[in-house]
Amino acid sequence: MPAVRLDGKSCAADLEERLKIRISNCKVQPHLAVLIVGDDPASHVYVRNKIRSCERLGIKSTHIEMPAETSQEEVEKAIISLNEDNSLHGILIQSPLPSHMDEESLTDLIDPSKDVDGFHPQNLGRIVQGRLDGMIPCTPAGVMEMLRWAKVDMTGKKAVVIGRSFNVGMPQALLLASKGADATVTIVHSRTVDAQAECLSADIVIAAVGRPEMVKKDWVKTGAIVVDVGINRVDDSSRERGWRLAGDVHPEVAEVASLLSPVPGGVGPMTVAMLMANTVTSAEAQHS
Repeated sequence: MPAVRLDGKSCAADLEERLKIRISNCKVQPHLAVLIVGDDPASHVYVRNKIRSCERLGIKSTHIEMPAETSQEEVEKAIISLNEDNSLHGILIQSPLPSHMDEESLTDLIDPSKDVDGFHPQNLGRIVQGRLDGMIPCTPAGVMEMLRWAKVDMTGKKAVVIGRSFNVGMPQALLLASKGADATVTIVHSRTVDAQAECLSADIVIAAVGRPEMVKKDWVKTGAIVVDVGINRVDDSSRERGWRLAGDVHPEVAEVASLLSPVPGGVGPMTVAMLMANTVTSAEAQHS
């Protein structure tokens, strides 16, 4: 029996309905600023999607575009100005930045209470402490929301997270192991001796490594739950545009998994929805 589709679009729509209620009860209109530097086409698409989500929910959005040759110092000044704007609740720097910029230091400059991406060291550190009431990175938070929405019982289950990035893999592992989720977590990475064996023993597999269709059918035990975080552009001459989007999980995994998130339409919509949720949380906290 093929896997049930873990539909991120439906989960995101459900979350948005709950956010509308919170926004209507908020003392101020939540306000998100998106800062984009350069002319990367994919980045501009992502920014437009975020602005549309804001419009749909009644969140005010400010869109700041800076040319690719902008200096690090100019972006720093823009961030400081946004930090000081009391009408603003969320600041997002769209990745990737031009190669001459130090993205980490710019992230560190954002006021942690306005860091709706959840990448500031202070916010990442709170997850280690089990303090999950603040700004949590949107993608791992979206995965947790999807699993709960699908009524997945994680207690005592073996969960394998493939990938150890600071913004997805590592916080994902911490969230799965946190009180209330209570999974037993293994992190698989490039130095893992037998990644396939680790995945085969898992009840839940979260693939977030950025390698197209790396997780094959023979990596997943029958009945496992698989969440595909990856989104990769791969050449495909059969497509008019010459490429297609592929996740980190091969489509044949649907033959053995019990629940599988699609790419696209899985984690992607949840990442944007959690960005909106973080913006609302920040507005509530600043005006409680």
